Amino acid sequence: MNVPLLDLKAQYAPLREEIRAAIDRVCDSQHFILGPEVQGLEKEVARFCGATFAIGMSSGTDALLAALMAANVGPGDEVITTAYSFFATAGAVARLGAMPVFVDIERETFNIDARQVEARITPKTKVILPVHLYGRCADLEALLASASKRKIALIEDAAQAIGSTDARGRQAGTVGAMGCFSFFPTKNLGGFGDGGLVTTNDAALAESLRVLRVHGSKLKYYHKVVGGNFRLDAIQAAVLRVKLKHLPAWTVGRRSNAERYRKLFAEAGLRSKVGLPSDVPGHIYNQFVIRVERRDALQAFLTGRKIGSEVYYPVPLHLQECFAGLGLRKGSLPVSEEMAATSLALPIYPELTAVQQETVVDAVAEFCRA
Repeated sequence: MNVPLLDLKAQYAPLREEIRAAIDRVCDSQHFILGPEVQGLEKEVARFCGATFAIGMSSGTDALLAALMAANVGPGDEVITTAYSFFATAGAVARLGAMPVFVDIERETFNIDARQVEARITPKTKVILPVHLYGRCADLEALLASASKRKIALIEDAAQAIGSTDARGRQAGTVGAMGCFSFFPTKNLGGFGDGGLVTTNDAALAESLRVLRVHGSKLKYYHKVVGGNFRLDAIQAAVLRVKLKHLPAWTVGRRSNAERYRKLFAEAGLRSKVGLPSDVPGHIYNQFVIRVERRDALQAFLTGRKIGSEVYYPVPLHLQECFAGLGLRKGSLPVSEEMAATSLALPIYPELTAVQQETVVDAVAEFCRA
């Protein structure tokens, strides 16, 4: 049985007519950049997340970049962040001439180890930038305490976490000064191309973000600051407005599938051979990531059975060639390196059937017993 890592066609089919009508609405308006559709999405996402303001951006990467710019990050500054994430997290820091300061992760959550952050703060630290990886919130309470004590901005990379909540029930992206989201098609809320958004409860930051996304211009052709072209397309906003209404149900589906995986792996007697992600309330499962010995061999075995999987991420950020100048070597951040070598994402999308999940677990069991 073919089990794709993600089946966007299955998501699109029941929404096809509604999405096409939304796109036609944009085409009929001939208003393709920002405008009413983007404003509508911003209001709806802000309401969904419980944020005061939401500012649409051209991608999740640009959301990070704009948020760091709004926090006045620049050359000579340091930004404390995780060593285990998609490259954009650290890349946005480096693009502004600042230095990413990498911290190891927790083995159980894949998120930045908040206990190690305090020791890495220096007079140059401008921002603490945690990532809510795979849809599970980082320890925001501890991180916010460290940031507040030193008057450092906390910016949340919530690219994989829209709708996720922390231990106190707070929505991802609403606890720090700003929260950054991605609407890349593979996300739980994905568009038909690139798109992103920044949330904040600070009116001044919201205004700054709106100016930064249009080349630093509030009044057209007059520029007090240098911004960028971070504008969100109206077609993306229209598609996302349709999908946002279905996000809560999709989250229920992902959580249900995660629970079924736990049951199936337990019944297969694989708990000692396969590390499963622990569950907490508010985990939205952007990915379902297991840990296993001979990870690459397992992935090849699954591919041979037409079962999709993905390695997120094979090289931790501190070992990327472009960051060699930071002086971190193999062994510097051991948990990040261990996860990079042993983790594998399995299909978890809400339309995944029980039979497909049984096929996945049966294949993993066969490999582990060979």
